[in-house]
Amino acid sequence: MAKLPLEGVRIVALPVVFAGPFATMLLADLGAEVILVESVHHFPTITRGYMPRPPQFLVPTTGATFGGSGGIQTYVNHWAGDRPWDRFVMFHALGRNKLSCCIDITRPEGVEVFKRLVKVSDVFFESNAADTMEKLNLTYDVLKGVNPAIIYLSMPGLGCTGPHKYCAIFGAQLQALASHTWLTRYPDLDYTTTQSLIFHSDAASGATAAFAILCALRHRKRTGKGQFIDLSQLESVIPHIGEAIMDYTMNGRVQQPLGNRHPFMAPHGVYRCLGDDGWVVISVSSEEEWQGLCRALGNPSWCKEERFSTSLNRRENQDELDKYIEEWTCRHDNYEVMYILQKEGIAAGPVLDQRNVFRDAQLASRGFFEKVSHREAGTHLYPGMLWKMGKTSISIRKPPPCLGEHNDYVFKEVLGMSDDEIAGLEKDKVIGGDEYMVESIF
Repeated sequence: MAKLPLEGVRIVALPVVFAGPFATMLLADLGAEVILVESVHHFPTITRGYMPRPPQFLVPTTGATFGGSGGIQTYVNHWAGDRPWDRFVMFHALGRNKLSCCIDITRPEGVEVFKRLVKVSDVFFESNAADTMEKLNLTYDVLKGVNPAIIYLSMPGLGCTGPHKYCAIFGAQLQALASHTWLTRYPDLDYTTTQSLIFHSDAASGATAAFAILCALRHRKRTGKGQFIDLSQLESVIPHIGEAIMDYTMNGRVQQPLGNRHPFMAPHGVYRCLGDDGWVVISVSSEEEWQGLCRALGNPSWCKEERFSTSLNRRENQDELDKYIEEWTCRHDNYEVMYILQKEGIAAGPVLDQRNVFRDAQLASRGFFEKVSHREAGTHLYPGMLWKMGKTSISIRKPPPCLGEHNDYVFKEVLGMSDDEIAGLEKDKVIGGDEYMVESIF
């Protein structure tokens, strides 16, 4: 088997919530040995759940309630179990191919163990609030003294400098500060009605961070030098709406929210289809595609009306146009609409819920979902690799780690600790074994 691209690279990571775990997932997929440094004393809110031991009424079988991705405190089979931190669905989505060890880095003895790990690693990655590493006295200047060649990436919401550096930020605030919240709402509804709890900024900044690490590894390979990477999650997501920003700087125009519509394409939107809550997305980008849409609909007389004769006219009369189109889409299911319109060269696709994503023929044919077995969560299909490489096979090699699952490997094999040293640190609760975690965690 061909070596993985990042095989031999060791990354020590303190990633939290979504952005950091997503970044380290990408690096682990490429073969990096990503070691999560976790704690049995300090619960990483949202990362492995919203609370250490949630009461069962906060773990619903249906509907949205307290916390979790999309508003749901989600655990495998709707049950938190004895080890809820090992059953939290969002952690499972992002934890593949990683290792976990537990060190209490709030104590001097734990800091020393942590520094020993950094000394034999290539990258330190953290995505905490801007003051976290400062309070722990584990800044780049400190760790550079331990390992001069270390690559150190810090990705707080607003970056490591500036007057708002220490502001508490989650995805919702990043979306708002980056203007995404303004642009993605429906113009006739308020913000609370139309905003999703799935934040584009998380994946965007995570992918950007992974790319930055790759660049720094390349630089070190050429020069032998490590470096500090100051990554602002806010700044990494603003370029994703670069045309709106440039429209203001060049034309003085503030773009307005369009909902599902488009500033130039018409028709462009989401249309109801046959069946229970069936929808399809349709985008018409040219006069040729408009004629194809008319043919697909059977060339009804309204297609020839002056108010729909040009792209500009169609944009000015979209309310009436959408009603006509939806009269047709409501007679077909969403996949049928896609097939009919794709034959005419029109971009169209069904709106799928998570259940139907698993059933989608395209994803199934490409083997996107991979079956993974986990000692606490059982066997399930997981979203797979984000790309396929012609010369290197990447896959889910390891299931998401249980908390502290790889303590023995890290402390014995990586750090070369003796059994007596490990036993002493466990007795002092600087590091933790699995039995200790279950009895005393958090």
